[in-house]
Amino acid sequence: MLTRKEKEEQIDELREKFGRATSVFVADYRGIPVKKLEKLRVGLRKSQAASCEFRVAKNSVLKRASEGGPMEGLKGHFKGTTSVAISFGDPAALAKTLVDYAKENEQFQLRSAFLDGEVLDAAGISKLATLPSLDELRGKLIGLLQAPASKLARLLNEPGAQLARVMAAKGTVESAESAE
Repeated sequence: MLTRKEKEEQIDELREKFGRATSVFVADYRGIPVKKLEKLRVGLRKSQAASCEFRVAKNSVLKRASEGGPMEGLKGHFKGTTSVAISFGDPAALAKTLVDYAKENEQFQLRSAFLDGEVLDAAGISKLATLPSLDELRGKLIGLLQAPASKLARLLNEPGAQLARVMAAKGTVESAESAE
């Protein structure tokens, strides 16, 4: 049993983390053994969602930590056996990891999430999980930005390359004629 001081410390810690978080996911973990939850934690560390935290907390602590802050919209979702996954980076990567874990473990049910000022339901979390990760989006953007420049470079080099091919062909024809 937690003392009043320990609860206050947990509330302050969670309030600070909720303030820094890019997203928070709320899940019901009823019936899942501790070893299986540890697999989720290990999976989170290995995945692209490494800048996140998964924890189990008392609902009263979670409700008090969310009061007056950006996560207040989640207050009504803290009931039953509650765990929270807090993302400080890419929310899509964390959503993918949690959705994959929920598919493997039917007892683990994602209830809601908080992202960009909105509360998402389980369907919204599933949609978020289908989005590309932040790194994938950055790669695509860089590819899109580089494509016109490389096309322009090829276009500018093409007349010179054509001239070089014509000269090489003419040299080959002349050398073949002189050999005869």
